[in-house]
Amino acid sequence: MKISNTFKATSKIIVAAITLSVALVSCKKDDDSNPVQVSGLSVIHASPSAEKFDVFVDTKKANAADFSYTNKIDYLDVSSGNRKVVITKKGLTAPLLSDTMTLKPQVGYSLFVIDKTETLKYLLLKDDLSKPAAGKARVRFVNVSPDAPALNLVIAGSTTDLVTNKAFKGSSEFLSIDAAEKVTFNVKNQTGGAIVATTGDVKIEAGKIYTIWVKGLIAATDDTKLGVAVFTHK
Repeated sequence: MKISNTFKATSKIIVAAITLSVALVSCKKDDDSNPVQVSGLSVIHASPSAEKFDVFVDTKKANAADFSYTNKIDYLDVSSGNRKVVITKKGLTAPLLSDTMTLKPQVGYSLFVIDKTETLKYLLLKDDLSKPAAGKARVRFVNVSPDAPALNLVIAGSTTDLVTNKAFKGSSEFLSIDAAEKVTFNVKNQTGGAIVATTGDVKIEAGKIYTIWVKGLIAATDDTKLGVAVFTHK
């Protein structure tokens, strides 16, 4: 099983799924020249700890650099089907977490490594990389804070919450929003509506796709305290 960056390179232009499918199948072949079905896999370190991990897909190491809290491995193209993903402490071989997941051909996935080190889990989400409408972007909201309550997402200045009632491991669909130079996303407690985290100003570009994710711990006061981050699907 090979790991390379065909999916990463192709998905930067965020085209429709059918275009992505054609590009991937045409440029990925095995040794006997038969087309190889490819899936895109991105991995996000969302476990609130100072622990650095290594990531293996089957037997191949996926991270070239340190994989630290909040780091993201951009899309790797891996052979579709059943893939075993293993997390170890940096430089070690004993698995902290190991599971087999089924990846469909020409589909992108975000794999969050979540919860505290002693209770490590995976959260695998399918990414919809179809092109947003003209002048629009699309965003998804994910709650991976182990001790957070159910949360809502709202754009500052709006009277209507964009996403509501997402508990730990909860996620929304990708939603269309207007592109803008400065957008502030607030995360609110579902009960009472108090703002618990905010992104500050974020540039939202037309044609791009984003995931907004709640990280960390309410109980923490260090770098693992509750917060919210944004990444672009490239």
